[in-house]
Amino acid sequence: MSETPNRTFESRPTVCPFCGVGCSLEYAGAGRATGAEGPVNRRGEICPKGAAAFDVVDHDERLTEPLARVGGHFVTATWEEAIERVAEGIGGVVEEHGPDAVAFFASSNCTNEENYLFGKLARLLGTNNVDNCARLCHASTVAAMNDRLGAGAMTNTLEDLSETDCLLVTGANPAEQHPIAFRSYLLPAIRDGATLIHVDPRANDTTEAADVHLPVRPGRDIELLNAMGAVLIAESLTDEAFLAERTTGFDALEEQLSAVDVDANARAAGVDPERLRAAARAYGEADRAAAITGMGMSQHTSGTANVHALVNLALLTGNVGRPGTGVNPLRGQNNVQGASDVGTLPDVLPGYEPVTDPEARARVADEWGVEPPAEPGLTETAAVDRFGEEVRAVVVFGENPAVTEPNATAVRSAFDSLEFSVAIDIFETATTDLVDVVLPGSCWAEKSGTVTNTDRRVMRMRPNADLPGNARRDLEVVAELGRRLTGYPEAFRYDGPEEVFAELTRVAPIYGGMSYDGIGEGYERWPYPAGAEGGTDVLHTERFASGDRRAPLVPVDPVPPADELGDGELVLTTGRVIEQFNSGALTRRSGTLTAMRPEDALLIHPDDAADRGVEDGETVVVSNERGTVTVEAATTPDVRTGVVFCTFHYAEPLINTLTGDELDPIAEIPEYKHSGVTVEPADDR
Repeated sequence: MSETPNRTFESRPTVCPFCGVGCSLEYAGAGRATGAEGPVNRRGEICPKGAAAFDVVDHDERLTEPLARVGGHFVTATWEEAIERVAEGIGGVVEEHGPDAVAFFASSNCTNEENYLFGKLARLLGTNNVDNCARLCHASTVAAMNDRLGAGAMTNTLEDLSETDCLLVTGANPAEQHPIAFRSYLLPAIRDGATLIHVDPRANDTTEAADVHLPVRPGRDIELLNAMGAVLIAESLTDEAFLAERTTGFDALEEQLSAVDVDANARAAGVDPERLRAAARAYGEADRAAAITGMGMSQHTSGTANVHALVNLALLTGNVGRPGTGVNPLRGQNNVQGASDVGTLPDVLPGYEPVTDPEARARVADEWGVEPPAEPGLTETAAVDRFGEEVRAVVVFGENPAVTEPNATAVRSAFDSLEFSVAIDIFETATTDLVDVVLPGSCWAEKSGTVTNTDRRVMRMRPNADLPGNARRDLEVVAELGRRLTGYPEAFRYDGPEEVFAELTRVAPIYGGMSYDGIGEGYERWPYPAGAEGGTDVLHTERFASGDRRAPLVPVDPVPPADELGDGELVLTTGRVIEQFNSGALTRRSGTLTAMRPEDALLIHPDDAADRGVEDGETVVVSNERGTVTVEAATTPDVRTGVVFCTFHYAEPLINTLTGDELDPIAEIPEYKHSGVTVEPADDR
């Protein structure tokens, strides 16, 4: 046990709050984190993000008192005053416009128990307008995989990926963004002889380990993947037995892919045709090939179609349902998987059962005492677009949509059109600056509960610190809002998170049978059928999660990016670096929530820089019809010509000022990876 003048800390194994790998860490004293041997990081390693995890816990800018807006300015309020203000604000909107006039934005920074209760709050209020930030990162991946396979999560485990013979990493950079998973599971496979194919417009740390790099043009993934499929069929690299026994629709896909001009598709995708053929052969000839996918694939208006094309490759080659194979999305935050699992999505109940299913609603009603609404609600992106119209109020839980949503200037204006808004957070953010009431919650190190990592492991979080000032634990805040807003106060009375989790296991079939005792210091993995010790590792072995023996093959046509390039424009694509993490809901730098000093520069190819008179290290103005951002330029051949790259989610520079709000028509995910911009020296303006 150690103490600071204001806080008490205690070292207990818990889960890192950053990426979805789920490494274990604990308090090491003097404000530092240390790795702990856990189910994922078996040797106790942590990355630079994890090492900095305690930076925010005792930060002197933590919110410690409720804030209420009075006369355009925030004043400190008591908890009773703040909760009453929320009850009046939300209650007034519901009374005048109905419950569907309220939207709820859940948080992948928060536990399964907190998110489950938040979704229950929305539904007992009478609306399915609840969503989480998976909408902004992997909604298209989930949509395609669920449609084809019956589940939108990783088909395999991190452990069995180390058994693969070929890794097709497309739109992901695990060496930097999931470094412990890369070093512990993927790199050993590569050292044992597995071929690594990296599809990314920017060379990065993952590329350094690759045998083949395909620097795809942003927005041209389908052309590339269809060309790979054409090579598989032309060179008889498909799995005939698997196709006959486990798939449908081969003839239609064969007809489409046989007509593909591989060279023309490769040129359209911006890659060398022979390198593309080499990649297709390596994938098709491998006994076990695994696809790993990330936001470079999903964050497009073609995101769902992109993943459909990727699933085709896995099915054509029989790379589903066995260790070392599959389609494996890497989740970006420590509980983005769990937030969706427990039902903070507008069209499904906990466990991914559709809200339109009367039997599922009845089973939930047996537990809650109230049947949830039957009509799907609004996604987060659709709700923001309807602020001030169908949506008159919003409850934001541990997220920062004023920074993370595309076309950020329009988003901030949309908040101004609301009748009432409330945020639960641990710092003042660009979003809390826009709301009417701010409730000070708890950070990761102050929580008990569970989170679900990228390969479906449910793990325990344990508190390493008490609360600062008058802040409250998020579970208590959400429960209090449930008691005050819904008219069902008894439905929100719990004796701690373990009781909430027990209810969750009765409501969500995929978690059925799990328990805190069963998880212990290890994990339990969903789906968790009776008698399956530890849960199910590899999905789709005998039947797909849909319940069907066969999965459909689906022809996929290329979908052009929403932003058409004007004269002289470059394609802006966005991403993270190892030192950075998302919107800064967990970390802080210079008044803006971030992790450590990031690479804030705009990466631009030397040829593109020379054409625009831009020098390395020079301040440039990046602009389009949506806005203008000023940032330092860094010239590098690591980014392909015609493309510029910048990290996202900082309030300064707020790159999402420039990203477009066109959406994938299926998943309603924005196109963060393809925005037309001009770049010119600041001195020329």
